Amino acid sequence: MAGPVTDPRGPGATTPTRRGTEAALLAFAVLITVVAQAIVDLTVTGSLRPEMATFSAWITVLWVVAHLVVRRWASYADPLLLPAVALLVGLGLTVIHRLDLASERAGEVAREDAPVQLVWATLGVTLFVAVLVVVRDHRTLSRFAYTLALLGIALLALPAVLPASISEVNGAKIWIRVAGFSIQPGEFAKICLVVFFAAYLVDKRDVLALASKKVAGLELPRGRDLGPVLLAWILSILVLVFERDLGSSLLLFGIFVVMLYVATERASWLFIGLALFAGGAMIAYQIFAHVQARVDTWLDPSAYYDGAGYQLMQSLFGLGTGGLFGAGLGGGRPDQVPVAKSDFIAAAVGEELGLFGLVAVIVVYLILVERGLRTSLVVRDAFGKLLAAGLAFAIAWQVFVVLGGVTGLLPLTGLTTPFLAYGGSSLVANFVLVALLVRISDAARRPATPHAPSMRLGDAPTEVVTP
Repeated sequence: MAGPVTDPRGPGATTPTRRGTEAALLAFAVLITVVAQAIVDLTVTGSLRPEMATFSAWITVLWVVAHLVVRRWASYADPLLLPAVALLVGLGLTVIHRLDLASERAGEVAREDAPVQLVWATLGVTLFVAVLVVVRDHRTLSRFAYTLALLGIALLALPAVLPASISEVNGAKIWIRVAGFSIQPGEFAKICLVVFFAAYLVDKRDVLALASKKVAGLELPRGRDLGPVLLAWILSILVLVFERDLGSSLLLFGIFVVMLYVATERASWLFIGLALFAGGAMIAYQIFAHVQARVDTWLDPSAYYDGAGYQLMQSLFGLGTGGLFGAGLGGGRPDQVPVAKSDFIAAAVGEELGLFGLVAVIVVYLILVERGLRTSLVVRDAFGKLLAAGLAFAIAWQVFVVLGGVTGLLPLTGLTTPFLAYGGSSLVANFVLVALLVRISDAARRPATPHAPSMRLGDAPTEVVTP
């Protein structure tokens, strides 16, 4: 079907900024957050805590500032991106607060993590603002693609070379812990590498799209062009070997393969990626004991109920207890799942909000991803298209892998649920990711700058010269 003759975003087109829609949706997200916190307090303690007024004011100011910055520096950005993030962050704060109260009632000596997460959210919004103010044109990032690639690789490798005492948690060497402060550099490496992938694939996509021969209906790439995907595969294996981090390895390789497919439109790259992943998974299972333990636990968690399978079994029990409608905020026992605030926060949501509530959260993620993919379709430049698609898929892939692990569909990977789970590194890094999506969507929806009209030959001034 033929498309429109003229670009609706061309010169003279009037595109509404829809900042009013964004403000209304943000107000709704803040209202849901405050009401949910109040329900948790009333259900668990029977009264509202004194800090409720401070929390309500804080979270309101946070999103008002973010909205005003978008209105000023990215006025044509997609109006659904920021409200979707606000709703996920607000729900995450509510569930973390609910788990804090459960720990207090159980008499456990534990710090309150919800106020800490609110501070991380504030830092995330600060970086969100900084990215929008500093990066006025997303295309400038392509100039620093190789610098960002080196930075990303350095951030990935840093925990591997540090002593286990400051880098290892639960068997994975992905942290840097100093003086009570911890950071997961791989979360920021993900963004750096996505920017590099986008710039590299824009430059090389014509070569990578060439086919050598056709097998079973698939146009296979030339052997010499397999280098990039093999390098990405080797990088993922190295992350798995030296950091024992299955999640980051799976995430990075999956993002690269999908971006390669988007750039070349060759389905053969997906099959090659799946084949390499299957081969890598088999090798990892045979060589690494921790990978074998996770796979065995995934296949039969009940057989390891007293050990490695306890967390997954408790998650499944909680989801089963929640049923369709859930036990209600504050009415369940999500604290029975170990590390429920970070790795298994989706299980806590499923227990207290039920299947309908968990599906509603997934729908919010789908909205966020769909708006990112829509941005990649309408933005004018090839780099922006690949970058938006890569960032949107990074969110989708991470949510799929995490929910797959919580529900027993996939082996556990150690990844956290974006915006929802407790964790400063993940939250702050994902705010940077969304800021880039907002910047690209602003460029996509902003009307084109009118060009000076060209002078036709008949419009040129003429002068009759008499001999």
